This record gives sequence, structure tokens and C-alpha cells, in this order.
Amino acid sequence: MTTREDLPGGSERDAADLARFGYRQELKRSLGTFSSFAVAFSYISPSTGIFTLFALGLTTIGGAFIWTWPVVAAGQFIIALNFAEVSSHFPVAGSVFQWTKYLASRRYSWFTGWIYLFAGILTVTAVVATLPLALIPAFNGLGWHSLGLTLHTELVFALITLLVITVLNIYGVRLVAIINNTGVLFEILGMFVFAIILMAFHNHQGFHVVTNSGGLHVAPNTFFIAMFMSLFVIYGFDTASTLAEETRDPRRAAPKAVLMSIVGAFIIGGVFLLGTLMAIPNMGAAIKGAYGPAQIIEANFSAPFATIYLLVVSAAIFVCCLSIMAATIRLCFGMARDGQLPFSRPLSRVAPSLHTPVWACIAVAVLSAIPFIQFSGAGIIAIAATAMIYLSYFLGNIAVLKARIGGWPKTTAPFRLGRWGPVVNIVGLLYGGAMLVNFAWPRAASNPEPNQTVIAGVQSLDFHIGFLNKIPILWTVLVVILVIGTLYYLITVRNKEFAPIVTPSGDDAPLAAAGGAGSASAG
Repeated sequence: MTTREDLPGGSERDAADLARFGYRQELKRSLGTFSSFAVAFSYISPSTGIFTLFALGLTTIGGAFIWTWPVVAAGQFIIALNFAEVSSHFPVAGSVFQWTKYLASRRYSWFTGWIYLFAGILTVTAVVATLPLALIPAFNGLGWHSLGLTLHTELVFALITLLVITVLNIYGVRLVAIINNTGVLFEILGMFVFAIILMAFHNHQGFHVVTNSGGLHVAPNTFFIAMFMSLFVIYGFDTASTLAEETRDPRRAAPKAVLMSIVGAFIIGGVFLLGTLMAIPNMGAAIKGAYGPAQIIEANFSAPFATIYLLVVSAAIFVCCLSIMAATIRLCFGMARDGQLPFSRPLSRVAPSLHTPVWACIAVAVLSAIPFIQFSGAGIIAIAATAMIYLSYFLGNIAVLKARIGGWPKTTAPFRLGRWGPVVNIVGLLYGGAMLVNFAWPRAASNPEPNQTVIAGVQSLDFHIGFLNKIPILWTVLVVILVIGTLYYLITVRNKEFAPIVTPSGDDAPLAAAGGAGSASAG
């Protein structure tokens, strides 16, 4: 039996390892462990999610919403442990799609990948729509007072951001990594240092703010609603494994990056949340005015200092946009390479000079722009994006548990859970299932109907079809994506010759073979 230790060293070893899965090394393998961590961390990007939905948590249960942070972080870390082991076995581009392909069935992996692809696309949309929430106030601080924080202005900034990150992703993961690494350092230092400054010099609430609900009722239902900010922040850690084909020694680097990205985000984000809550000048006014971090920053700092802070946060959100698009592009590329998407041939083509799938970059950008046809704010888009990510993770964990029951893993990998694997897997499924119920629950605060999305007295989202305006947004989005996916699968994918599933010798070959026609084992 061939083992990984028998393979050549360095990049040749990684390329040879990839070849054992039936793929050529086309993407440029230039990411080290820190870059892999940085991409996953910036996908999570505490500052991005906090800026998007801080006001939701604050107006639901006041300062007590900070307790949702450790709950979500613990649940996601359990899921990440499971994914870290899987990524150590399957270091190929595509994350959940690839894992379910090797561990489940052809049909199951296709639908999991389809849902995850559109979850990533919607996340790109949500995050580029978040950037204006920090950048426009920063520009106002620089003297551009004509820029109001209106939906129209936010839309213009979001579309410009989408164009810029598309061009940067086309020019290669190395360029993205350089910008990303720099941005992550700014985010870590900026958020942490500014949070300490807030605690030390602008402490209006004290540490007891974490129990101050501002007079709002704290109950299980309101706590679950307040969780949405934390839920929107802490996902995307699997990005480190999605970029495995561009990472050196991915079997070791990717699992470390997956886990450390959550640990880093939990610490940095937790400190930032605490500092921001402590700096609220008046809790009642902040809740009534639905304050976000930008308003709290501006209330505490001089205009120049607040502007610097907002620019740092804007930089962090920008690199978050870069990372999310990079991960979604790799998923699109991975599925297209297996012939599983419309226009798979151009989508899977890698430009020889740039080492990037250019048409996959363009396709993700175009699809991400579609929700802007009727823009109703980043928070509305985030609802569907986050729920679909969690659904993809849940489906992925089901496939892994089924594989474990069938005897996986048969061989060891650099990261392994051993006998704790099934326990971690089951706990992750219980947590993920509970969160899916939370997402799907129909309520105006977290899964509203379109006619409940009112801004300044005007309905901001209107599907122009009577009955659709009375259905919760998540339900509509998920059904539409599933219906389109089912039709495409039945008409086209089902009749296609599925790319052979090639697995390294001795590693779960029986499971892959049981997954559908066209499976094979290397060696």
C-alpha cells in the first residue's frame, strides 16, 4: 500500500498526493499555514458580522446578547473538529461537496454542493453589502458629507466592491493572500486594541453590561433571535480546506487553520463585543435607536479617531469579501471540474498564466449581483445566506456520520479524532439541527415575510407576487434554489457520466464505491 510518506517532498509531494484523487495540479500551490488560517479567519471576520447584525442582538435582549457568542462558538468548534478530520483525508477543492462525494452518494453530494454554492454566493452578496455600513461613515468623517447611509448609496458601494474583488480574485490567490494577510493583521490588532481603549477610557456601562438587557425580556425565544449575529459571524472556517489545492502540505495545514480560525475569531470578536457594549453611552437610547458599532464609535471618539477606526474595520470587511469570493469560486470550480454545473467546461478552465478559474470568478460575481436587483439591506440577505450555509454543514455532517458507521476512516491522517469522532459528529448534528429550526422559524426579527421588511415606512422587499410576500424569506429562497436545482439535476445531471471517484489506496474505497456509478479507487 502506498502511504503519503512514500511520496516526493515539498510541492511535488502535494501534487502527487492530489493526483491520487484523479486531479492534476492546475491551481498555484502558494499558501502556507498562516495564509490558510488568514483566509479562513477573514471569511469569518468578526468585524463584518458584528457590523451587520449587532443592532439585531442589541434591540432583542440588550447587552445580554453577548452570551450568544460563546454558545455559537462552542457549537461551531464541534462541527469544525469533525470537518478538520475530513479535510485531513480529502485535501481537494470543494469542501462539503467533495467530502460528501467521497463519503456518500452521487445525488447526495450534488445537492449538498448545489445548496452550498448558492449559500456562498448569497454570502458574497451579504458581505459586500455590509462594507458600506462602515465605509460610508468613514468617508463622512473624511469630509464627504454628501454620502448618506441610504439603500441607494449602499447599493452603489456594494456593486463597486463586488467588481473590485472579482478583478483581484481573477489575478490570483497569491495576490488575494497578500492583501488578506495584511488585512487580517489589521483586523486582529485593530479590533483588539480599539476594544481595549474602549474598555479603559470609554467605559460607560461597566462589565455588568453583559447582564443588562436594557429592560427587554430575556427568554429562550428572544435569546435564539439574538443568536443571529453570532450565527452570521462564525462560519466559513472550512475555507481553509476549500483552498487545499493551493495550500502547501494541506493535510496538516488545513485542519490547523480550520480550528485556529474559530479560536482566533472567538477571542478577538468577544473582546470587541465586550468593549463596544461597555462603551454605549446610554443603553436605552442605543436600543431605541438600533445602534450599530459605527454609532457607538462615533459617540465616543473624536471625528479623526473614529474615522481611523472605521477605516480599519472597512479594510477588514473588504478582505472578508475577498476570502468569501475566493472560497465560493473554488467550490464552483470543484463542481464544474467534475462536470456537475451548467457550462462546466468554461467554469473549470484555469488560465495558464494566472492559475485561476477566470470564468468561475465571473460567474460567481454575476450571480452574487442578482439579489441587488431589489436591494433591501445586508441583514435581509444575511438571513438566507447563513441558514443555507448551516444546512450545507448539517448535510455534510450526516454524510460523515453515515461513513463513520460504515467504518470510516480506514486509514489514519495527520489530524484524527479517533474514538471521539462519532461523539463529536453526533453532538455537531444536534447543535446544527437546533440552529436550522431556529433559522426556519417564521418571525419578523429573523425570518420575516417580505411585507414585514419595512424601512422608513416603506416595504423594502417586494416579490410582486401576492402570496410570496406572505411567505418567510428563507422558505422562498430555499425552495426556489431547490426547485431549480432539482429540475437541472433531473434534466441534465442525472444523465451525465459522473466523473470517476478516485480515492487513495486503502482509504474508504468501499464507501466511495457504494456512493454511485462511476466510483473507483486508485492504486
